[in-house]
Amino acid sequence: MNMKVGAFVEVYFRDKQGELKDRSVKNKRYMIERHILPYFEQKSMNEIMPSDIIQWQNKMREAGYAQTYLRMLQNQMTALFTHASNIYNLTNNSCKKVKKMGKSDADKMDFWTYEEYQKFINTIEMGSRYYVLFEILFWTGMRIGELLAITKKDIDFQENKISISKTYYRTEGRDIITTPKTEQSVRTIDIPEFLTQEIRKYCEKLYELPADERLFPIVGEAVQHKMVRHIQKAGVKRIRVHDLRHSACAYLAHQGVAPMIIKERMGHKDIKITLNTYGHLYPNE
Repeated sequence: MNMKVGAFVEVYFRDKQGELKDRSVKNKRYMIERHILPYFEQKSMNEIMPSDIIQWQNKMREAGYAQTYLRMLQNQMTALFTHASNIYNLTNNSCKKVKKMGKSDADKMDFWTYEEYQKFINTIEMGSRYYVLFEILFWTGMRIGELLAITKKDIDFQENKISISKTYYRTEGRDIITTPKTEQSVRTIDIPEFLTQEIRKYCEKLYELPADERLFPIVGEAVQHKMVRHIQKAGVKRIRVHDLRHSACAYLAHQGVAPMIIKERMGHKDIKITLNTYGHLYPNE
């Protein structure tokens, strides 16, 4: 473990090759190369002291990053040292001796009420691609990548259900369809009858669309741009596409739906995620 951090990062990614998805590797590499290696690349793993970690944390805080991003950076550092300790017998895991920086959950969760969502959706042509897309996002709470991977054969028009078994993203000019975020993300969601009919009418307009072709052959950035334009038209507060997922959960919580049902519907890995994120919406329980 007198190996330099820069060299150990390559060992780490080699070992994790069969465990991490390409997108996760890309995101992890970006954070490590941008925020960790500039401080530690030429230091030996066994030379890094808790005081070094604290100084690095202070530098990250001074940069003004969001609390959730600071926690993500901390997680990358912790992952490197945990791997070194568990697999390569690093005797001094300095990350264990230092308090974690940042927060796993944002201080403030942005979402729309049902009324705000109605103002927004009413600015989009009924039955159009984006109308149906935003309807699905709000009424199911699915992730944008999950939605963009949906095909006609994923929808059960008789039973009013959507099956989620994959996710979509675009990287380096390539469309990637892969398994969802976690095992729990593979799920079947009940949808209201009116949403089934909206999707059916939309599919009928897609002349001879193969059953295994994506219903929405666009990228996530296009959805965000469209959303921003119609937020301005509707005069509602600005939120992100991902916040429609929060809006769906908030709607369910305010309707008194039990957290465990929300967990299954959202595909959360653990009920703690559901409660930590949305528990404040149940003030009386």
